[in-house]
Amino acid sequence: MSTTPTRPSGGSTYEEVQQSAEFAELKSRFRRFVFPMTGLFLAWYFLYVLLCAYAPDFMGTKVFGSINIGLIFGLLQFVSTFVIAALYGRFANRKLDPLAHGLNAKYKRERRR
Repeated sequence: MSTTPTRPSGGSTYEEVQQSAEFAELKSRFRRFVFPMTGLFLAWYFLYVLLCAYAPDFMGTKVFGSINIGLIFGLLQFVSTFVIAALYGRFANRKLDPLAHGLNAKYKRERRR
């Protein structure tokens, strides 16, 4: 009879990964990008909402033809969303994916043993 502990099937590999230094680094990198970017986007969005609510004359200022500052700011909300998505994709490809692939490969090798 063997006294070597065996891994129970299920959550033990997950728990190992979750407690690893590599996973902590992955979470840290993710948070260093996502939290500031979310804060910037929310600040930009709330500025737009506040200007619409409290500075309607400014937002109604015509820039050319019937295009006003409010419309331009509103369209820039879409632009900023796409820019943030593109920046995140680039960031993830360069900083997150290599670490995640390394973690995946490491624990796949360990599970085969």
